[in-house]
Amino acid sequence: MIEIHKIPSPCYVMEEELLRKNLSLIQSVKEKAGVNIILAFKAFAMWKSFPIIREYIPHSTASSIYEAQLAFEEMGSPAHTFSPAYTDENFPIFMKYSSHITFNSLSQFQRFYPMVEKDGNKISCGLRVNPEFSVVETDLYNPATPGSRLGVIADQLGDTLPKGIEGLHFHTLCESSSFDLEKTLLVVEKKFGHLLSQVKWLNMGGGHLITRKGYNVDHLVLLLKSFKAKYPHLDIIMEPGSAFVWETGVLVSTVVDVVENRGIKTAILDVSFACHMPDCLEMPYKPRIRGAYHDPVEGKPTYRMGGNSCLSGDFIGEWSFDEPLAIGDKIVFEDMIHYTTVKTTMFNGISHPDIALWTKDNKLEVYREFDYSDYKNRMS
Repeated sequence: MIEIHKIPSPCYVMEEELLRKNLSLIQSVKEKAGVNIILAFKAFAMWKSFPIIREYIPHSTASSIYEAQLAFEEMGSPAHTFSPAYTDENFPIFMKYSSHITFNSLSQFQRFYPMVEKDGNKISCGLRVNPEFSVVETDLYNPATPGSRLGVIADQLGDTLPKGIEGLHFHTLCESSSFDLEKTLLVVEKKFGHLLSQVKWLNMGGGHLITRKGYNVDHLVLLLKSFKAKYPHLDIIMEPGSAFVWETGVLVSTVVDVVENRGIKTAILDVSFACHMPDCLEMPYKPRIRGAYHDPVEGKPTYRMGGNSCLSGDFIGEWSFDEPLAIGDKIVFEDMIHYTTVKTTMFNGISHPDIALWTKDNKLEVYREFDYSDYKNRMS
């Protein structure tokens, strides 16, 4: 267990033992189901932890040239790449660092596949399809909304895939269950099943929250084994991101002031929701705070949490505590590793929190500290 009093503030700190627990579970699903599970950098790209991850999972997925290069250099293997759009300038770089490239549209495939063909077809090419079905309720995270820019719908495909397409890729889930995947697969088979005999692999995308408490891992394994039995020639690929680091670490912050306006007390922190926890505002969702009541309790000291940026809406509320908050108190936000460090900004000139690992030997290993030069260089 992380010893919070030893952690600088603000700081993202991941717990190695919890990370290894998640990785062991993901590896077991991979082996039992006979599928390929890879890490999606869009949720987590803390590359100094990759030596730990590589002990369990050797491959990753990328959506930009920087992610692809990171996969090649720090995961030690070419990326499974998908981007909504490639360009003449960046596609050769993607080719350099990728083993698989998925195209978002037929026009993108037609434009860039000749470059792959000219290079000897060393890269396996795929096409992203859109089944126009998703259980995701938040439109911001739903790639199957009407008019979505992501993926080719069934009406745009005939009975035969273009020469050079070796795989299909769909991504419609977000922190979803195995039963959500089951519903999705029924639609995928109905709309694209006639094409599966023409490809070598099927990428089921991300959003599989395998490591969440209550996730039915046994059902997932049975579902995948059943699907593979129907299509034994297919290499099945899954690329979750959040699942790898779900509930593996926290964001440690400190109360720097307490203000009150019209009976509402706000604890001003040395972190920002806008800069450091953007999903809390975008999703939106209310994070858990260690030692606090998630919902207000009548008669107990109750506070909003306020960020330290000038954005008026940089706050979330309300939590109750057993004792009144005071300047210097630590506020520990739970489950703050996925979709945090990859999304932080220096809006308002606010520095990123430190990034650290609490090792299995109960020592703090600081991966990165930030200073003025990081902000100044970004603005140059």
